[in-house]
Amino acid sequence: MPVPVTASSPADTRPTASGPPRRLVLLLAVACGLTVANLYYAQPLLSSLRQVFHVDEATAGGLVTATQIGYALGLLLLVPLGDRVENRRLATLLLGITAGALVLAGLAPGFGLLLTASLLFSTTVVVVQILVPFAADLAPDHSRGRIVGQVMSGLLAGILLSRTLGSLLADATSWRVVYLVSAGMMALLALTLRTALPQRHPTSTLRYRELLRSTLQLARKHAPLRRRALYQATMFGAFSAFWTTVSYVLTSAPFHYGQVGVGLFALVGAGGVAIAPLAGRWADHGLVRPMTAVALAATASAFALAGFGRHSIFALGGAAVLLDMGVQTTLILGQHVIFQLDPASRARLNSVYMATFFLGGALGSELASLAYRSHGWTAVAVLGAGLPLLGLAYWGTERRSR
Repeated sequence: MPVPVTASSPADTRPTASGPPRRLVLLLAVACGLTVANLYYAQPLLSSLRQVFHVDEATAGGLVTATQIGYALGLLLLVPLGDRVENRRLATLLLGITAGALVLAGLAPGFGLLLTASLLFSTTVVVVQILVPFAADLAPDHSRGRIVGQVMSGLLAGILLSRTLGSLLADATSWRVVYLVSAGMMALLALTLRTALPQRHPTSTLRYRELLRSTLQLARKHAPLRRRALYQATMFGAFSAFWTTVSYVLTSAPFHYGQVGVGLFALVGAGGVAIAPLAGRWADHGLVRPMTAVALAATASAFALAGFGRHSIFALGGAAVLLDMGVQTTLILGQHVIFQLDPASRARLNSVYMATFFLGGALGSELASLAYRSHGWTAVAVLGAGLPLLGLAYWGTERRSR
């Protein structure tokens, strides 16, 4: 059911019976993309950061793991507030904290402080998971999948393009400028959202402790929520395994790419963003279950291609696109399912879903760093293929809805 909008909302962004205006959907998509990009700027910079701070591959990979753990903590501890606190005010506050933490990261004199700052800003960029349920509330039932898919396409574009933009900016200036420029964008975005977003009235009056307790109760109550969260954990574990370690492959023989080359390769993966609106339409047309299986199988196939095509940039690029398409498809299909479970608890449902999702990503990053250090890219490919195959095996136990 569309969210009530107060009279103080800007006229050009008020939702109507047919759904939110395109300008508001675009704003939400851009906001999600710019914000979530902060989690991924470090991935193509790992080789450079390893040399700057004199740490090994596994330690440098810990930066990615820390951001994903921080994000998972934010999902569990902050996102449920989306059902309790007026969303426009909450988003502004979290983005302000994000900007401050990014300044700290950009000025960090040592790896330890960079790690701490990354943990802090990754906790508050969960504002994107408050904006996605916000979009779902604005949308009518018949087009919710499409609108959420459009907003998610912005988020997923931010994930993928962040690697390219971060690499190019770091190559032209330094890695510190990447964080400082992003801090400025977060401050500007906070002001923009404060001005442009309609107010979203809270759907819960629970106290904070009760709110967290109710989040756990929702996880116990809704089997589809647990199932979709576990599917996505295996998918994002595979996604993180690939993008955490592929920069090591590209900077070594036979490619010997520099920072710009790694960034341009990351741009190839952005082609997978095109699948997001299609996934939303598949969800609206009742194709959630079959397309979930297709996406899981496609992701496993991507790692087979990446493993056998280790020395071919075309094989690695094709694997990146296929991988990103698979992960995006299951993400949007999953959100379509969980947002229908309890309209008054969408932020808390999304909290459980995305926290499980990013814990899977953190595990995938850490295991991939260890696998690459001990047995190289082949071990990463085996790990990456195995995770979605586990999800596919679990999918086989799902009962068809009548």
